[in-house]
Amino acid sequence: MTITEKLTVWQDGKALYRPTVHYAYCPCDCAIASLYELRGRDYDLQPRIRIMTDEITGGADILGALVMGHPYQAWWCGSDLDIDESRRLVPHQNATTMQVAISVVAACMWMLENPRRGMCLPDDLPHDYVLHISRPYLGKFVSVASDWNPLKRYSNVFHGFNRPQLDRDDPWQFKNFLITEGD
Repeated sequence: MTITEKLTVWQDGKALYRPTVHYAYCPCDCAIASLYELRGRDYDLQPRIRIMTDEITGGADILGALVMGHPYQAWWCGSDLDIDESRRLVPHQNATTMQVAISVVAACMWMLENPRRGMCLPDDLPHDYVLHISRPYLGKFVSVASDWNPLKRYSNVFHGFNRPQLDRDDPWQFKNFLITEGD
């Protein structure tokens, strides 16, 4: 069962409300440059690969959920772990590996304590159990309201090359998030 399915509101066997759920990730500038280099090599891997560890001098991994479209406009809740705190917790590691690894550790601990539960998806695990183990390794927790919506500071980034089809009566419609050529 997906997150969208779990959040669907049902009445008399029909879906009344089903949220749109997206995953978005923005790698750091160096990673994006590396991807452009890879594309320039026609996706033939570079002959020398380097995994950065202690060379990373700054940065953070900010991971969370932005819930939009309710009376509060938008609400972001998540964790913010910087490189210094991650290295204080586990030397030679970075914020991204720390947040991923501790979640896997917590899930493995739950599996060991629940061997007869069969196959479970991450969404099936008890979040309170996972967070209890993970929280000391996730940095600071943030929960903040935002008055942002996709039309508030809208700018047509392809002005002159597209015709956006915006729904100004309902800012939360998916079409208001799209940036496509030939809109």
